[in-house]
Amino acid sequence: MNEIIFFGWNKSPKLIKNEPDEIKKPIKFKFENENENENENEKQIKQIASDYLGITFLFKNGKAIEYLRQNDSNQNPQKIQIENIQKVIVGEQNEAILTIEGNVFAKGYDINQKNPKEFLNISSLIEDTNDRIIEDISPSSDSIYLLTSNQNVYGIGDNYVGQFGFDFQELSRTEIPILMMKNVSRIFSGNGSKHVFLLNSNQELFGCGYNESGQLGLGESKKQETRIYKLNQIQNIPKGKIIDIKCGLFHSIMLIEDEDEDQNPKRKLYSCGHWRFNGLGKNEDTYEFTEIKSFLFENDYILDFSVGINHTLILTSNSKLIVFGYDNYGQLGTGNKQKDELIPIQIELPELRFNENISNYHISCGYFNSFLYYSPSSFSNLEEDLIKLFGRKEFCNISFKTENGEIIEAHKLILKYRLNQDQNQIEKLQEIISKKSIKESNQIFEMIYSNRIINSKLYSEIKEIINSNEKIEETMKRIYLNENENENDFIIERKEKQYKFPKLILIMRSELYRGMFLSVKEDTSNKVTDYSELSNKSFQIFEYWIYSNQIKEGIQITQEIIDEIQIGIDYFQLNQTNPNLFDLLINKFNNQN
Repeated sequence: MNEIIFFGWNKSPKLIKNEPDEIKKPIKFKFENENENENENEKQIKQIASDYLGITFLFKNGKAIEYLRQNDSNQNPQKIQIENIQKVIVGEQNEAILTIEGNVFAKGYDINQKNPKEFLNISSLIEDTNDRIIEDISPSSDSIYLLTSNQNVYGIGDNYVGQFGFDFQELSRTEIPILMMKNVSRIFSGNGSKHVFLLNSNQELFGCGYNESGQLGLGESKKQETRIYKLNQIQNIPKGKIIDIKCGLFHSIMLIEDEDEDQNPKRKLYSCGHWRFNGLGKNEDTYEFTEIKSFLFENDYILDFSVGINHTLILTSNSKLIVFGYDNYGQLGTGNKQKDELIPIQIELPELRFNENISNYHISCGYFNSFLYYSPSSFSNLEEDLIKLFGRKEFCNISFKTENGEIIEAHKLILKYRLNQDQNQIEKLQEIISKKSIKESNQIFEMIYSNRIINSKLYSEIKEIINSNEKIEETMKRIYLNENENENDFIIERKEKQYKFPKLILIMRSELYRGMFLSVKEDTSNKVTDYSELSNKSFQIFEYWIYSNQIKEGIQITQEIIDEIQIGIDYFQLNQTNPNLFDLLINKFNNQN
């Protein structure tokens, strides 16, 4: 179920056809011919990427559509003919797509001058054939950055202001990814920026590229150097953990998480650069990262923030959308495009459908536009649920040791079914892990716990021992059908029947979905009291749903069942986290009739 709020530049591309070219206040956006009854994962937004080149919408099912920059008010979105997409980025002159398999396809004049409109597999161009699995991508105005599974960063595109860490005289542009730095854990850049930050595994931050306004945060001594051709370490980083850094053309904003005096997590924003062009959240130039102070979010938890070429949006836990910067096309949503905002202000939003679950909203700033959209981090997705469970020591009961002696704890029940219920396969897995680093081992377990191929080289080593062709839903059904007694089972006593759930599965699914239909209370006998008033048939539907995300066959869906489950969904707020269940029930009911 989508909810997308849009404001700003509405021309080239014309996203909302019946609205003016400049939308000055936030309004709701729907795709044309959007069918309310279609499968949720077919239309649920995962990410929105926007810049001068156009706007791309990525859906939860790994497919994407794009609205290209054209002077055609009647243009329709185009489907991107690439499957299994996990991330998209759009820059001023380029677009790139990262797939689940670790490949990157890109297009644009800076990437491929001969065929700038055709997607090219740029990851396959990396010279080192053992370094072609990509974990992350990051945009720039004229360049693209690639982070590989070996923690190396490559750049491709323009380097005319030193954004790859090389002098312009040595390298002006490249259509072959060039190695920038090794031992990197994160890349930070921006769709309209011409500078980049790289964070290494020791939490040291480096930057290079355009620095005309001090946007690299290198301090007063470097403010006269408009182009930083070599990676420089950024000093005087604020205390705490760097959550994110996002870059505009003339400014950078850093999100830091630390603890307050009561040891509660506290997030603060810091900025550097030139205040006149974009508003740093303060009305003075700063050449190092200094705090943005505002009563609007002083006592709020910052959930998300985004930076456009010249403007910034912040989303807080109290459902505040806070903006500042350049407002020439209405991208701040204030209603007055003639007035730029140098310090943070709060804007009014339309009523949000899922306001109670504000943490599932995200923001995205384009070149001259802005989006607020609903995208639950775990949306009816068993793979994501299992991965979230991985590493939770309180539920682990089997250990593996890496090549350096680090211990990884896992779940015997899941491994038992994913490794074809064969003890020999578990021993083979232990042998494989004993020769891998902690990072590679974590990737192996993530692939076992899901149907994702996040590292094809490692996958080739384990595919013979795992049930690689079986979907997670099928594995969960096998667990569901298992009738063997298990000391870790929860027993749910109902009037008509006694139900068994493996403790691991019930806690995983009920905890992530706000208790589902249960009030789970464990006693010494491992029995659970069910406080719901659901009938047996409705309970069976919920029970099967926990394991499969599917509607159980053989149950005739009646209006009474729909009404009953609707009450349960409303009571337990499942409409916030799992609306797909109700939609499938309605579809099945309609098909029956």
